[in-house]
Amino acid sequence: PARMSFDVSRILSFAWGGWTTTWPTQLLALIWLAWLASWVGASFWQGQTRKQVMTLDSSRYRLPILIGGILFTPWTAEVLGEKPLWVFGNSGIYVIALITLAGISFTWWARIHLGRFWSNTITHKEDHRVIDTGPYGLVRHPIYTGLITGMLATGIGVGTVTAMLGAVLISFAMWQKGRMEEVFLAKELGEDAYGAYCRRVPRIIPFTPPG
Repeated sequence: PARMSFDVSRILSFAWGGWTTTWPTQLLALIWLAWLASWVGASFWQGQTRKQVMTLDSSRYRLPILIGGILFTPWTAEVLGEKPLWVFGNSGIYVIALITLAGISFTWWARIHLGRFWSNTITHKEDHRVIDTGPYGLVRHPIYTGLITGMLATGIGVGTVTAMLGAVLISFAMWQKGRMEEVFLAKELGEDAYGAYCRRVPRIIPFTPPG
């Protein structure tokens, strides 16, 4: 029994380890856990799918997300015995936490605004139409914009090579997914509707030339 208790404690220590155990970087982990729980919980709120990108094609963005997610987690740095390249003080991490929260808030604004047309995959929903108001009037993929902002800010805040590399890979995957989504929706919704939207609104970065 004593041995079992020791093993369980080791497992729990590993599961909640690395930069998630040290304040103030622990705050960043709590922010992402709260976002993930709320995002998964709201995944049931979406419309009926008519058509979606095939699984094999979606691996072009899913694979970088998977690899990036593994690198981004504190467990990778824990296994490698990695130390951060720099350490921010409390004030620095609090600023980074605010940037992360701003990115996450942008994702939620976009998801609520998109309503039942939202999907975790690249899909054509029933009665799908171009949404070009709210955050979708600023960028074509505001959810990806928010995620990239939060991920890069967190990677810099954590300061490990693996966390930053993971954040970059996930950001690249979001950009790649956005490109694939545009090709798919231009075919599904029509070049006149979606193509015109793409020529008018930036893809990821607000207030930049559309491209």
